[in-house]
This record gives sequence, C-alpha cells and structure tokens, in this order.
Amino acid sequence: MPPLRAVPPSAGRPFAEQAGGERADAAPAEHYARLVRIAYLVLAPSLGRNRRVLSAHWLTQRALAGGRRAEPGRAYAYVRLRVLRTALESGLPLFRPARPRRAQFPPLVPQVWGLRLFPHSCGADELALEQALAGVSGPCRAAHVLRGLEGLDDAEVCRVLESAGVADPRAALLEADALTAPHALLASPEFDPCSLQVRPTDPVGRRRRGRTLLAGAGALLVCGTLLLIPGDGLGGPRAASAPLYARHETAQKALEPAALRRVPDGLWRSSTRRDFTVWPTRGDRTGDSGLLGRALAAWARPGPAMVTSATPGTPDGPPMGPPQLLYAGEAGVAAVVLFHDGLRVVRYAEPRNADPSWGAALDFARVDGADEVAASALVVQRRAGRIRYLTAPWVREAGVRDLLAPRAAAVPLARDRHGVTDPLTGPETEAEDPADCRSWQVLELRDGTAAHLMTDLGELTPVRLTSGVPSAPHDVSGRAERESWARTACLLPAVRSNGVRSVNSWPYARQPLPEGAGDALWFCTRADTWRGTGSRVLAQFQAPAELSGGTGAPGAVAARSEDSPDCGIRRPRVLAGVLWRSDGGRWYVLAAGSRQFASLTATGGVRGRANGRLLALPAGEGDRPRLDGLLTDGSRAGALH
Repeated sequence: MPPLRAVPPSAGRPFAEQAGGERADAAPAEHYARLVRIAYLVLAPSLGRNRRVLSAHWLTQRALAGGRRAEPGRAYAYVRLRVLRTALESGLPLFRPARPRRAQFPPLVPQVWGLRLFPHSCGADELALEQALAGVSGPCRAAHVLRGLEGLDDAEVCRVLESAGVADPRAALLEADALTAPHALLASPEFDPCSLQVRPTDPVGRRRRGRTLLAGAGALLVCGTLLLIPGDGLGGPRAASAPLYARHETAQKALEPAALRRVPDGLWRSSTRRDFTVWPTRGDRTGDSGLLGRALAAWARPGPAMVTSATPGTPDGPPMGPPQLLYAGEAGVAAVVLFHDGLRVVRYAEPRNADPSWGAALDFARVDGADEVAASALVVQRRAGRIRYLTAPWVREAGVRDLLAPRAAAVPLARDRHGVTDPLTGPETEAEDPADCRSWQVLELRDGTAAHLMTDLGELTPVRLTSGVPSAPHDVSGRAERESWARTACLLPAVRSNGVRSVNSWPYARQPLPEGAGDALWFCTRADTWRGTGSRVLAQFQAPAELSGGTGAPGAVAARSEDSPDCGIRRPRVLAGVLWRSDGGRWYVLAAGSRQFASLTATGGVRGRANGRLLALPAGEGDRPRLDGLLTDGSRAGALH
C-alpha cells in the first residue's frame, strides 16, 4: 500500500474492514443481506416482487445451510455460487423434458399470509433498470450483478457463471454489455429485499378459492337480518355503529375536490406559526376538478398500476378528512398535486398529454412538527437527475451552492410566480466510492434572517444541513464549516431514503498525527428522522487537507451506528478509531473521544492506554483493537458501533 496521501482508503480505515478482501475471509452469514440482494436481482422479475422477496430469502438460507462444506477462506464464494445456481434454476420452464428442480417451485419458508412484501420504490432510474432486467435472460442478469455489485472482472464472471451451470457465459457477458444503467443502482433500496414495505393482499381474492358461494350466502344472510332488525337495533337511528361497509360521511367528503381546504395568500404573515398549515394554495390548475378528483381517488384507493412510495414510518392510508391543497400545476412533463393533512405531505403526479392511468405516482412523507425551516421547500419534480422545488411564501431568495466548492459563491436560482424553482442538478448519489464524488449541489434558501442549506436525499422534503454541537446546531456558515462539509457531503448517500429530517456534522476532536504529519479532525455526523427513530450516526476521520491533494478528500468513516443516542442531544458523547499509515510506512491506531472522556484504552490486537481523549499507538496492518474509555463521571463507555 502506498503512503498516506488521501482520505480513504489509505488515511483511515475502520477496524472492522481489513485489507485483502473482507468478504473472502468473513463468515457468509455476515453478508446475508448482500447474498439476498444478489438472489433478488437474478431471479426472474416475472415472478412478481413479493414472490422474488420470499424466494430470495429462501434460496439464500438454503445456500447458507450447505455452506459448511466449503473450504476455509472460500465460504463466501461457495455460498454465492449456490445462490446464483438456484436463482438461475428457478427461471427454467417447469414443463420441460428434465427432472424439475426444487428452486422452480414456490418457497416453503418464509411464508407470509395476507400480506405482500416488496422493497422500497426509488426513482425513475431504478424503475428503468428494473424494466431492463425484466427483458434479458437470467445469465445476463447474473453477469450484470457479478460485474456491478461484486466487482468481478470478465474472466472471473465467466468462471463463476460456468460453475453455476450457464451453458454460454460469453454470450451472457455480451448481452450484459447492452445494459447501460450505472452499476451503483444495483445497491439502491429498490433492490434491497431486507428493507421492505408491506401491503395487504386483496381479501376477496384470498377467499375466491372454493369459498365464493359460501361468502355470497353469508352476505345475503347478513343483509336480510339487518333489514328485519327494528330501528333501535344495529344500524338504527340511535345505533353506536353503522352497518358493515357503510360509507362514512367525513371519509366521503374527503374525496370531493370542492371540499379541499384552501389557504389564502398572506395568511402566513399574521399567523403565530410558520409551517405547512399556512402555505397558500398555488398553481395554475387549482381549479381543475378532474385532476384533483383523480389525485384524491388515487390517494384513497391506489390501483395496481399506481407507483407508490412512502418514507419509513409514514402511513399511506386515505385522508381522514378534506386535506389542505398546497399546489396543483404543471412541472416539466407532469401534472403535480401536493396535499397536506397535518401529518403528511402527499404528492400525486401524472404524465401530461397522456393517459393519466399510465405512469401515475403517489408519494407520502411525514412532516409533523415541521418548523419554519423544515417547511421551507418541497420537491415538486425529480426527473433525470434534475429537481424542481416549491418554496415557502416566506422564502425571499433561492440559490444553488456546490458543497464541494466551499469557496465559490451561491448561484441565484429563478422561481416562477407560484414559487416553483427552475430545475437544478441533484447531488451525485450514484458514485460507488465517495472519492469519485465530484459535485454535490444543494439548495440555499434565505428567509430574511439566515441562509439555510437544504439537500435532496431522495424524498419529498429536502434535508436541512447544520453544524455545531448537538445542544446548539446552527446553519452552515463561514469558511471553516463549509470546508468541513465539503469533505462530508459525499458520505450522505449512507443516510439516503431513510426519512431524514436534518443532518448535523460537528468536530469533536483535533488530533496531532504521529511523525509530525499535521493535525487530523474527528467529526460526528448525525442524521435525525421525522419519525424520531432510525437515526444514523457516522464518525469520520479527516486527515489534513495537504495529505489529500490540497482541497481535502471525503472523510474516512471510522464507525457507524443506527438508532443510537450517541452524538445527539440526549447523549452527545462519541468515541471512534481508525488504522492509519504514515508517509514512512508505519501503521498506528488512532482514536479520539468527545470531551466527556477522561482516558482511552485499547485492548486486543493492540494494547495501550492514554490519559485524555486522544490515543495513538503503534500497530500492524490488520490489527483490530477494542476501544473503550473512562468518562469524567467515573463510568465507562465503548466506541461507536
């Protein structure tokens, strides 16, 4: 490995990631999610998303059960081969002159009754890749996955495909060459069968097998009984509940365009609150009852052709009453309607000049508890890497700033009379390696008191970026904070599509590097969600900028955690460590804790102790020490994990 010149991979490496190919030496079960993703991508899309999810888990569990026969050091490759072979076998025609394979039949386990499971829907690029994979052969899908997700060269792909029973691996590679979608899309939540959405199946459809006559007779019996019951009985004028399947008046009124709540212009100026409830109704099609009626009907009863998505923790049920109409108008090639019901923002989009029943989409996002800044913008359209926002009425100026160019000024962004911005380029979230990230465009909004930086992370609400200690985060301002965010921005895909409300990044320690290599900074980056749970925390190590080309490469992720109170207002402490190699070729364990730590200790592969909250010990490549520390209150705490 050459001497340290840039952050990652050389500048800092988390202890859990060892050189030499971590998957080759780790137990296959540690990579269960990756193996399930491979099976899901290779399985024929014609099976349907629910069947593919269940089959992917079943095939992977079968492969892991047989992986004990693998040679040491080859366990992952052996299990991956079994997953590929059975996933390809499942796509073979059942009625063919050969003995049927078990993988061709529905999975025995897991079984989920009355529910459909499918991964989270993402953007148009993921949908295009899904359609492209549906039009190619199973060996072609396998070749594309081995190339893009596993990073194998063509010779190794051919060897693996041949071992999996593919008759002509070269033909599969040639077919895969026609798939032009970026390999980074394979790692998208669209193809993650371990992070799922749940929908009920059709109850009527479940009963049609042998029970249609019985259900009809039961319905007639119930209806006849209700007609004979006196007025004081079930369903009578003084009954506490209506008859089964009765239509509730409020629920029916919520579907009427004329009943939509419309807020007049200027109400926000005199209101005691500034959030989505005081947004005025805007757009050129607010009087289009046809468009509004289709949007409300789709919200209440989304059909099978409707593409729906919801941020984690967001209910996607019908409105509880007439919602507030925020916007109805045209954005690019789509007609868009935005609603707010107090808990959620809902976006309905349908193609212009085309059949509205084809290509319509419905998106849900939680916005309860939104303040003035969080309610400053909504995504109106996201298409081909370009984004249009609808800004709040109190936003005076809008601009675009590249986080990776901290010294450049913001570029003004034009808005129409309704507050819809011109399209701006979205962040580069497709780079497989943060070091390949070259630009990160964010929205800068000014409301007369401050400038707020907002970034797109794949959801309806842009995410607010802040700096400062957890007890007092503030908007990013000043050269030093912009330069630290320039080295943090390309790590944001790690928190994408998680219902994130805000991301705060703050330096918790400065550490002199061994051998006089300058000072490194330790940052803690915390992404908090709208739902309050599922927060994600990254501890990052930023080597001096002069060691990474002068401007500073992305920080190295030293540790990460999910749903942890660390680095937050409830528990602001954080401790993390990395392996670092000097220009002289010597390895060190570096660790730093926040101000709550009085001393640090390393055990395991490297042993040592340091008073204070900084630690630097000589080490060897591949060492994996365990870190903990003594807090100023006398208790002990471990590293972030």
